[in-house]
Amino acid sequence: MNDNIKDTGMHRGRSLRKAFFILSFLHFLIFISCARMGSPDGGWYDDDPPRVIGSTPADKATNVKAKKVTIYFDEFIKIEDATNKVIVSPPQLEVPEIRGAGKRIIVELVDTLKENTTYTIDFSDAISDNNEGNPMGNYTFTFSTGEQIDTFEVAGYVLDASNLEPIKGILVGLYDDLADSAFKTKPLLRVSRTDSRGHFVVKGVAPGTYRAYALQDMDGDFRFSQKSEMIAFSHETFEPSSKPDTRTDTIWRDSLHIDALRKVPYTHFLPDEITLLAFTHTQTDRMLLKTERVEPNKFSMYFTYGDSLLPQIKGLNFDADSAFVIEANEKRDTIHYWLRDTLLVNTDTLLMDITYQMTDSLGNLVMHTDSAIEALPKVSYEKRLKEKNKEYDKWFKEQEKKKKREEPYDSIYPLKPLEPKYNISNTPKPGTRGLVEMPVPLAVCDTSKVHLYSMIDSVWYQSPCVFQQVKGNIRQYELIADWRLDTEYSFEVDSAAFVDIYGLVSKAFKQGIKTKKAEEYSTLEMTISGTDAVDTTIVVQMLSNGGDPVEEVRVHKGKAKFNYVLPGKYYLRAYIDANGNGIWDTGDYDADRQAESVYYYSEELECKEKWDVTKSWNLTTVARFRQKPSAIVKQKPEQAKKLKNRNVERAKQLGKEYLKEKGVRL
Repeated sequence: MNDNIKDTGMHRGRSLRKAFFILSFLHFLIFISCARMGSPDGGWYDDDPPRVIGSTPADKATNVKAKKVTIYFDEFIKIEDATNKVIVSPPQLEVPEIRGAGKRIIVELVDTLKENTTYTIDFSDAISDNNEGNPMGNYTFTFSTGEQIDTFEVAGYVLDASNLEPIKGILVGLYDDLADSAFKTKPLLRVSRTDSRGHFVVKGVAPGTYRAYALQDMDGDFRFSQKSEMIAFSHETFEPSSKPDTRTDTIWRDSLHIDALRKVPYTHFLPDEITLLAFTHTQTDRMLLKTERVEPNKFSMYFTYGDSLLPQIKGLNFDADSAFVIEANEKRDTIHYWLRDTLLVNTDTLLMDITYQMTDSLGNLVMHTDSAIEALPKVSYEKRLKEKNKEYDKWFKEQEKKKKREEPYDSIYPLKPLEPKYNISNTPKPGTRGLVEMPVPLAVCDTSKVHLYSMIDSVWYQSPCVFQQVKGNIRQYELIADWRLDTEYSFEVDSAAFVDIYGLVSKAFKQGIKTKKAEEYSTLEMTISGTDAVDTTIVVQMLSNGGDPVEEVRVHKGKAKFNYVLPGKYYLRAYIDANGNGIWDTGDYDADRQAESVYYYSEELECKEKWDVTKSWNLTTVARFRQKPSAIVKQKPEQAKKLKNRNVERAKQLGKEYLKEKGVRL
């Protein structure tokens, strides 16, 4: 009995000593993993980031006069995309020279230093070590030409006003001059750039009252000087401040497991949720961008802005009178000229003078003439004729073979028919329209040859419908019908219903249509709030799971209702139609007009058969930069650079190998 107890004790002692040995050895391996041995034969990795060991001038130095900054590191470093990632504030009109040189980074400022000003050189995440690419993390160097360092920071987000997409890389800046003219006459006072989340931090801000702006700076002057530059502005002013605060940091055991959550004190700078909604002005300066003739039977003109007065064309080697069928888009900035005469179609070079209204240097519309403009097709008439002859020869040989085999054959080469593009759903919802697009303008559209039939009690009856040209589009036609639920239809077009301007004739067409039952649909109703204006027009759009508009309705008596919703997952977007024109409108800085407000419902909505989905939506409860669901955000946030921390796994590997050599069972 005693011997058994003694043996058991000895066994437990050996087990404890063994466990202690394993634990001590693993601790030792992890401890020495911090050392940089850089062994290429299975030794330790260099997992440590570069570390600043000094600088000239010193970081946070005051009364600095030199325009050259040299920062020293404990190892060889590299700097990535300095032009876009490194931001010097105040902004530099002359681009500073920033380069990595061995264990140094050298920044040489060209602009004259301003007196009593804090300068920040924000390297973001551009610095990493040269060998392993270990990121240093966000790093900012600061100095002052005066007696003190300004330490306030302001932060926020820049979003595209039209769709609340984060805007990456746009310039954000502050003014302490609160006049509206400052944005157009003075460089921004302090600047930053947005990251992939649209987030920005402006550092080194002095006490005072400011306004924030965003600018897609096209010419590097740090002010709004071109209408083509995307901008954001706000009349809200703020005074930077700070307070002590704590945040929760996550300590990771490895890439999948959290080891601990730790409360960390930090200085909380305010404001930190400034939201700027960026837009681009409507381009009202008018000029001709290009004239091209992609297809031989038409040439096109593209303008920067439309005009009610169409260009006047004078043919130099042809008669331009009644030579065209003119097709202009809704904005009248794109105009297509379809050539009526096949002789003109087969003419490779059309010479013409084009007279149109364009904007002069003072911003006024004046008549202007471009002389001797050439319109040449991409494929010459000779090449097109050769291709036609090849097709004919191929057809002729096939008919000859059929003739020899005494099979039915054609003696006349068939003309290609006119081929309309029918875009009519097989399962249309009540209230929807079908579209038919013609490849070429029509000379004849015989609506008496367009029919819609519906089946009632197994018998086909003529069903009322309207087939008409879409307003403002000479090649599109719409089918309007009163689609009844759970009904079978037949859409039929007789042959020769459509004839184009070249005499090509359409073939007969037939399409079966079957509408769904009421129980196959869902209904979605939203109660809308969050805007004080009673007479405000709000348009709510239902979006697909890809973020594209599916249907839209206007809010009526605080309700937005979508009927006959197909089962699926959807998102919602709303915009304030301030001028009631039925479309979203951009802003105008000179007119002090913001872009029309856009909002997103922050949750996904699922609609199922037979379900009536009812929700409430306060447009302004959720901050704008948090509204758009991540599933439909196109500008995805980039993965933050992290230390690889490979020595932990290496220590485990070496520990297992060592213990195995010693015969220790794990």
